[in-house]
Amino acid sequence: MKILKTIFYLQTLLIISLTSCAQNNNKQTNQTPTKMTTENNDTLSTAVFGAGCFWCVEAVFQQVNGVIKIESGYTNGDVKNPTYREVCYGKTGHAEVCKIWFDSSKVSFETLLSIFWQTHDPTILNQQGNDIGTQYRSAVFYNSDYQKQLAEKYKTDLDKSGAFAKPIVTEITAINNYYTAEDYHQNYYNQNNDQPYCQFVIAPKLEKFKKVFGDKFGKK
Repeated sequence: MKILKTIFYLQTLLIISLTSCAQNNNKQTNQTPTKMTTENNDTLSTAVFGAGCFWCVEAVFQQVNGVIKIESGYTNGDVKNPTYREVCYGKTGHAEVCKIWFDSSKVSFETLLSIFWQTHDPTILNQQGNDIGTQYRSAVFYNSDYQKQLAEKYKTDLDKSGAFAKPIVTEITAINNYYTAEDYHQNYYNQNNDQPYCQFVIAPKLEKFKKVFGDKFGKK
């Protein structure tokens, strides 16, 4: 029995060590992004975050009360209409991101920043877990001076507070050349939660979110 437990433990470690966003792209479920009505909605705003694999970012922010829609995409690269394969090579300059539409009367951009910085490691350059490359960089892609100033202040305050053992390397820059990712990347965790990457990488992030933010910001 002890030998069997040891074998199971080693197999689990192997699965985790080999699990990355790019390696778990075998199941390509077509999922059209949810349509959203924007008419007469003066409180609708957008935020764009990069925090490793966009499947993780999407799954976390889908839990937030006040978030209306999330779209996985690529931004701030040098190649027009990039494909997932091209971005995964890390040669296009794009970051994997999630574009988040949110009702600012229910959740603030500052709250989204708080969730962003507490659900990934912003002190590691171009890497989150086994996802390595500039496409997985930690980044806030702002669309207004307000977002820029708030993100920069938040980053400075976090560094001064000593919340992280190492300096924050999160890039804060204007969004440019944004492209929507392929349909099968949209709503990925909900469509593929039986996949190893979802079980060993995304699920723990969701548990962390629920422990830290669930009562205050989680969807009921």
